[in-house]
Amino acid sequence: MVPASAYVVLYLLFDWLSYVEPLFGLNITPWNPDPALGLLFWMRYGKRAALPWFVALVAGEVLVRGMPAGVVGTLLTAAWLMVGYGLIGEALRRQFGSTELFGSRENLFRWLATIAGGSLVNGAIYTGLLKGAGLIPAHEWTMAAWRFAVGDMVGVVVTMPLLWMLASTGPRERLRAAVWRLETLGYLALAIFVLWAVFGYILTSQFKHFYFLFLPVIWAAARQGVYGAALIVFVVQLAVVTMVKGNRGPDISVYELQMLDAVLALVAFFIGIVVDERRKTEDELKQTLRLAAAGEMAAALAHELNQPMTALGAYGKACEHLLERGETGDMLKHAIGQMIAESARAAEVVRRLRDFFRTGAMHLESVSVAMLLGGIVQQFRVPFHEHGVVLELAEAPPVAVQVDRLQMELVLRNLLANALDAVRAQPAGARRIKLHAEAVGGKLRLTVEDSGKGVSEEVAGRLFEPFVSSKASGMGLGLVLSRAIVEAHGGSLWAEVGDHGIFRFILPALETGDQIGK
Repeated sequence: MVPASAYVVLYLLFDWLSYVEPLFGLNITPWNPDPALGLLFWMRYGKRAALPWFVALVAGEVLVRGMPAGVVGTLLTAAWLMVGYGLIGEALRRQFGSTELFGSRENLFRWLATIAGGSLVNGAIYTGLLKGAGLIPAHEWTMAAWRFAVGDMVGVVVTMPLLWMLASTGPRERLRAAVWRLETLGYLALAIFVLWAVFGYILTSQFKHFYFLFLPVIWAAARQGVYGAALIVFVVQLAVVTMVKGNRGPDISVYELQMLDAVLALVAFFIGIVVDERRKTEDELKQTLRLAAAGEMAAALAHELNQPMTALGAYGKACEHLLERGETGDMLKHAIGQMIAESARAAEVVRRLRDFFRTGAMHLESVSVAMLLGGIVQQFRVPFHEHGVVLELAEAPPVAVQVDRLQMELVLRNLLANALDAVRAQPAGARRIKLHAEAVGGKLRLTVEDSGKGVSEEVAGRLFEPFVSSKASGMGLGLVLSRAIVEAHGGSLWAEVGDHGIFRFILPALETGDQIGK
């Protein structure tokens, strides 16, 4: 009962506010936002919305327009509008249900098509009834039907998105998050200023300056997506209706005002949805990259945990033997102390991995180049041996780098794994991988070369783009992640075009090896 009563009151308020420039004193105006409220009411309550809508239609004819069609005509036209709008509302309800009404371009076009088609049919029948009652001249019927349909379309398209966002919990929170900022006041103030300036010259300018309204509309949609678009087009329409309602100038073109509102709304919603889709894609890409990083880091985690877990097992067995011998002195205490130290080491590895995924934090430490390369090469000795790959490891220069060792091993692991995949296609005896480092002008340059087919110019241009991979089972994210890690350390990673594989990356170097203490 309360929602129905509130709906009728709001409907009448919308009807009164938008009752400007009526054709023949009837419910045919440039903007009809009240059907938008009714359609949302129908989408939520279904056929139960029919009676409150019928009451609101009749009340509007009586209180706002003075019932120009008489009692019978008013009841008949209200009954048809209730049926016509109800059919549109039911179509929207079945198409979208609880889905995101303005979540994609496809949904936007389906919504627009439903509103446009339903409004044209509704307008033709409604004005036909008024023509039959003698309230619309026969030769004016086509114009009246078109004007009514366009008024409904403009009113619904401009008003319904914002009302839907306000009426739904999830969209309402997203609307608040999107527009509850100082920037919103900026584009709203700009819109009001432009409207004031345009309407200041409305009797002589013939609307030629209305294109300035695209500035705040594009601003809102580009910055805040479909939620900013919904707010700005509603505010602009409300301001235009208010100004026209108080302006009795004879040169006001109803058709131009209708087209202005329609075009502004369509441009705003299209830009807003494209912006939202782009942001959604970016968020999905970030999540995908994080999942790819999880796979890469899992390998690093497995390697890092291998040593402390092995040591824990060894110290555990030692404790077991000592207890069997009745040893409870210093040797047992030492073994237990080592177990505690190794467990702390394993916990530190896990903590660093967790921090990396939560905040992207890096645990920087000075690592000698020899130690960095030696650790990663040790992990590949078995697969290289299994596939007959000859690894050439050049002598490392006596420099160190300030890096997160886990992350930098991930980069090297990815480059060596790619090199291994590349040389496996070569015949036995021709599978070679070279890993070397050199100090270049205060920086460290590491190079991974392989005897594979190399990188062509065409591939090189797209190699570091997401989802680009030359491997059938590859996701195309390893090099993207590797470059991101290297750049986060102040370096750069690239591939060189050639007849064999060459990947290089540069990192800022620290100092000579005899000063490192590693």
